[in-house]
Amino acid sequence: MKTGQTHLFIPGPTNIPEPVRQAMNVPMQDMRAPDFGDLTLGLFADLKRVFRTETGQVFLFPGSGTGAWEAAITNTLNPGDKVLMARFGQFSHLWVEMAQRLGLDVEVVDVPWGAGCPVKEFSRRLGADKHGQIKAVFVTHNETATGVTSDVAGVRRALDECMHDALLFVDGVSSIASIDFRMDDWGVDLAVTGSQKGLMLPAGLGILAVSEKAMEASKAATMRRAYFEFSDMVNLNATGYFPYTPPTQLFHGLRRSLDRIFAEGLDNVIARHHRLAEGVRRGVQAWGLHLVAESPAFYSDTVSAIRVPRDVDAREVIRIGYERYNISFGTGLAQLAGKVFRIGHLGDLNEGMCLTALSLAELSLAAAGAKVEFGAGVAAAQDWYAENAPAARMNIAAE
Repeated sequence: MKTGQTHLFIPGPTNIPEPVRQAMNVPMQDMRAPDFGDLTLGLFADLKRVFRTETGQVFLFPGSGTGAWEAAITNTLNPGDKVLMARFGQFSHLWVEMAQRLGLDVEVVDVPWGAGCPVKEFSRRLGADKHGQIKAVFVTHNETATGVTSDVAGVRRALDECMHDALLFVDGVSSIASIDFRMDDWGVDLAVTGSQKGLMLPAGLGILAVSEKAMEASKAATMRRAYFEFSDMVNLNATGYFPYTPPTQLFHGLRRSLDRIFAEGLDNVIARHHRLAEGVRRGVQAWGLHLVAESPAFYSDTVSAIRVPRDVDAREVIRIGYERYNISFGTGLAQLAGKVFRIGHLGDLNEGMCLTALSLAELSLAAAGAKVEFGAGVAAAQDWYAENAPAARMNIAAE
């Protein structure tokens, strides 16, 4: 029998703060009531603050980030349109696969898993596209499978320097509300996230922010769609309603989650994620192990993908952690299966939780056959946290 707390260190779904969980424990309510907009209109406005957009429009689709991917594509592009995408992890691969299945002409740049979006190669191909055949460029901001964060602003610069008019799509599922993201400043046209990561909710909401340029493109897009139709949403969202039954309990949780983010301050949330992630990375380095991310420029502040020694099966590390120590680590996906385990460090997180992840990872690694000095990773992280402690921490837990 398992006792005590089960520790969740996968990169999503993430831990749900108790006040957020309690906020969802409400009776069902009338989604057509005259005061329903009192709940929903504020969510649309505050999500724009999280995306950092003043002019974009936010949509909330019952579903997941994958559903929001599909909504973004089908509302703004036409069958046969050429799009430029990079594949450097499992989630960027799945996005490529979706685009192909939806009938787009996908120009894929394959990059080693561990590298980020190839900005220079994108720039070269955009510069060579003299007739504007490329209608959209897709960037996975944070590749959750490899723990790699890409330079979205750099892709925007490449588009601007080439004077290219392609739409810029960004998958921010494991970055938005955790890693710096600036929709307006970076000229992002469609930005996707989900409820289950930085927003600290159960899975169930695909969240999509759409620029004015993309909204205009949606008026001429001919790809087939029904459930994900922007115009249906626009007409009803303006007064706080939806063209189908919305997940009201998730909306109540989202309200509390956004309140927590703004109480801490979005910049402080982002800084906290960096500080905590760096402690984890220093712990990994102290073990003598390496991240999948090829260089510090690519390090993700929401998930670390850790390569195990060649004679160790990462699946055993994960199994031992779960069965012996009540902890869930993320598994290696696709070509990284058995070679990598992942520590998710995003959402409702603090130093003590990161130290727990490192200490139980040490136990699990050792039991799986890795030569790890007990306490080495924990001590390295402690040194970092001691040197970089926040001056003061706002108490937002006791709401």
